[in-house]
Amino acid sequence: MQMTTTDNTITSGQNPKIKRLLALQQKSSERRKEGLFVVEGRRELQHCLDAGYEIDSVFYCPSVLNDQGDDVTMLFRQLPATTRLFEVSMDVYEKIAYRGSTEGMLAEVKTRQLSLTDLQLSASPLIIVLESVEKPGNLGAVLRSADAAQADAVIVCDPKTDLYNPNLIRSSIGAIFTVPCVACSSDSCIEYLQQHGIQILTAQLQDSHLYYDTDMRRATAIVMGTESTGLTDKWRQAATAHIRIPMLGRLDSLNVSVSAAILLFEAVRQRNI
Repeated sequence: MQMTTTDNTITSGQNPKIKRLLALQQKSSERRKEGLFVVEGRRELQHCLDAGYEIDSVFYCPSVLNDQGDDVTMLFRQLPATTRLFEVSMDVYEKIAYRGSTEGMLAEVKTRQLSLTDLQLSASPLIIVLESVEKPGNLGAVLRSADAAQADAVIVCDPKTDLYNPNLIRSSIGAIFTVPCVACSSDSCIEYLQQHGIQILTAQLQDSHLYYDTDMRRATAIVMGTESTGLTDKWRQAATAHIRIPMLGRLDSLNVSVSAAILLFEAVRQRNI
């Protein structure tokens, strides 16, 4: 692939720019300090651009990009003139690429922190709330389901992982850029939901009703906790109703991303009958 922009070529994994890229991938403290995070892959970067994120730098391997034709050319044309481009050798690319299917490019992108006041809700919003989520892969999978169900937002309360963790971005397959995602405290979220007249449905086994017997056609926030400890008492007390998914086997819980998908699409079903 021929580039029209003058590029810097990097052939050593010891290059300071490569060291910074790796640090951004591996350390949340580095991401906070630099105000940058890493996106891998053409499709993910396209979603990032479509969402209006500012691309700081792109690292690309021509021998991998050459197999992808016009899609790559169009993507590079969308990059602003301020984006720095770095060609990397195959050895360097293999060092920085998490998986072989990253399509020959990685980017450093400027972080964006949404707040609750930034959310633009529909007339009857559908929101997923996760309390103290620990595993970035689970959050990424929830975001994919939220995108598929056209949820208004995902709110992460008291998070134990940052929203720009590379595993989260990879597992979301770009949904982190298509679904508004806010991190805040549980207290702030409860106050926000109550002020906006959004019913709070907490997913829990105790003192609960079957989820499909609960009206989700009105403005709704579905709230879930961790698989190990569930929700804190503040959410149980703030709830409009408690809901549960029937468990017919010997185990008493589902993966949080599976539960989110089931509950989201029950809301979709109710709103489309």
